[in-house]
Amino acid sequence: MTFSRILVVDDEPGMIRSVERVLRHEYEVASSRSPRDAIGLAEAFKPALAILDVQMPDMDGFELMERLQAIDPELKVIFMTGSTHELDAKLIRSIRKDAFYFLQKPFDREVLLTLVAKCLELKRLELENRKHLERIEKELAEARAFQHALLPPQQAHLGGITVCARYLPCSELAGDFYDYAPVGPDQATLLVADVSGHGASAAMLTGIVKSAFHSSSNEDYEPVRVVERVSSGIRAFGDRHFISLICVRIGKGGVEFVNAGHPPGILVQYESSTALLEATGPIISPALSKSSWHSHTISVQSKARLVLFSDGIIEAESDAGDYGLERLVRQVTENTGRGDDLLDDILKSIRQFAAGRRIQDDLTLVAADVS
Repeated sequence: MTFSRILVVDDEPGMIRSVERVLRHEYEVASSRSPRDAIGLAEAFKPALAILDVQMPDMDGFELMERLQAIDPELKVIFMTGSTHELDAKLIRSIRKDAFYFLQKPFDREVLLTLVAKCLELKRLELENRKHLERIEKELAEARAFQHALLPPQQAHLGGITVCARYLPCSELAGDFYDYAPVGPDQATLLVADVSGHGASAAMLTGIVKSAFHSSSNEDYEPVRVVERVSSGIRAFGDRHFISLICVRIGKGGVEFVNAGHPPGILVQYESSTALLEATGPIISPALSKSSWHSHTISVQSKARLVLFSDGIIEAESDAGDYGLERLVRQVTENTGRGDDLLDDILKSIRQFAAGRRIQDDLTLVAADVS
C-alpha cells in the first residue's frame, strides 16, 4: 500500500514530534527544522502536502511555500502558527497565497487529520479532473483534425471555373461545411451547409453531408439529388437535428440550384444584373421527412461570379445591429477583383464591423468565377 507523503517544517522540535505522532500511522512523513534544508529534502522526498510553520528563522513559511512550489507547482500547503500577533493579517496572507488552510497552534488531533485527509482528497480529484480534461482535449483535437480533413482545398480550378473558399469556425467542432466537385469539362457543383449546433453531433452531421454530396457523383452532382441524399442520411439522428444547405451547379450555360432553407446565394453577372438564389424548399430535418425541394435555373450570358455563405456572415453583430444581406450584396457586387481577395475583404470588413465583439457563429464563404 502506498502512503501519501507529507513534509513538516517547524523550528520547534516538540511541534514536529506532535505532528508526526498524529500522521505517521496513515502517511509517510518527513520533517525538517530548517526551511533551507527542507528545500533539498522536498526535491528528494516529493511530498504531496507540506505543513509549514509561518514564523521561522532565516525564512518564513510564505517564502518557503513559494520556494517549494517552484519545485512542485502542485504541492498543497497547510500553514501553522503559534503566534496570536497579527493573526488576521497572517490568515489573509495565507488565503492570498492559495494555501489550503491556516491552523493555529496548539492544534486538535482530529482537526489536523481531517484537514490533511480533505486536502489530499481534493488534490486527487484535481488530478483526475485534469487527466479527464486532457483526454477530452485530445479527443476534440482529433475530431477537429478529422472535420478539417473533410474540407477540400481553399482554392481550385475546375475547367473554366475558379473556386475559392474561407472557413472560420467559432468553436472546436463547428457546424459549417463546404465542398465542391467538377462536373464534366466546363461545370462544377458547389455546396455550403450549416448543421444545427456545435460539438460532436455537428461534426458527425458534416460527415454525412460530405458523404451524401460525393455519393451523388454518378448523378453529375445534380443539386436536387444531393439534397435528397442528405435528407435520407440524417433521418436516424432525431427530430432536433436539422441542416440548412445550398447546392449550386454552375457553368457557362447557367446556374441550377436548390436552396434548403439557407441564406440566398449571390449571383453577379457583370454585364447584366445581380440575382439572389432564394430558398426553394425547407430546411433538411427528420421532422420534415416528407419535404420536397425544387431546383431553379438562371441563365448565365457572360462572365459571372457566384458567392455562397453561411448565416454567420450576415448575422455578425455590432452595436449597430447585424452585418446584413444588403451590405454583403453591395460588397460582392462592387468588388470585381479576384475571388480570394473578395472573400478576405469580406472577413476583414466583418471583423471591423464587430469592433471587438466575439463572433458567435462559424463564418464560411465560397466564391466561384465563371470566365
